[in-house]
Amino acid sequence: MKVTLQRVAPGDIEARSMELITAELGERTFPAEQAPIVKRVIHTTADFDYADNLVFTAGAVEAGLCAIRSGCVIVTDTQMARSGINKTVLGKFGGEVLCFMSDPDVAQEAKARGVTRATVSMERAAALDRPLILALGNAPTALVRACELMEEGKLRPALVIGVPVGFVNVVESKELLLTMPGEHIVARGRKGGSNVAAAICNALLYTASHNERE
Repeated sequence: MKVTLQRVAPGDIEARSMELITAELGERTFPAEQAPIVKRVIHTTADFDYADNLVFTAGAVEAGLCAIRSGCVIVTDTQMARSGINKTVLGKFGGEVLCFMSDPDVAQEAKARGVTRATVSMERAAALDRPLILALGNAPTALVRACELMEEGKLRPALVIGVPVGFVNVVESKELLLTMPGEHIVARGRKGGSNVAAAICNALLYTASHNERE
C-alpha cells in the first residue's frame, strides 16, 4: 500500500493541525472566546466528541484570563497535568503551577484519615491566599472535595476546570460541579484526563499572552 504523507515544515505542524480541525468541524461554530479551548482539546486528544462534551459557564473564560493576568496559582491533581502546562508563559504573569499529590505529608495525612491524597490536596489549595485556578483531570475525589469546600466558603477559585476521566463517580462529580456557583469548564461524561486539563490551561495561557509560547 502506498502512503502519501503531507509535507509540512516543523514550525507549521500545529497551524496545519488547527486548519484540519477547523475543516472537520465544518459548520460547527463556538463563541469566540471558547473556540481556542475546544480546538486545543481536540488537537491534544484527536477526539471530536469534545466539541459537544465541553461545557462553559458564561464567564468561565474571562475569569480564567483575569486570574492568569493576576499571577494566579494553578493547582492540578496530577504531576502529569502540572508537567503539561506552559509554566514559562504563566511565570511571566507572576503565576505558578502546584501539585500537592506527591508531597509526603499529604500522603501521610491521607493515610491517617482514610481519605485520598486528592482530597487532602484540595484542602491545601484552599489554604492558598492567591488567585486560584483548579485544573482537575484525574481524581473525582478532588472535584467532590473542591465542591464541598466551595459550599463551605473555604475555597473560592476563580475557575474550576473539571475534566476527570474514568468510571467511578466521574460523571457524578462533574454534574455536582455544574450545580455550584462560580465559573467552570467541564467535560461532561466519562472522558477527560490530565492532558485535557493541561490543554485547557494552555489555551487560556496562549490567549492571555497573545499566543506567546516561550
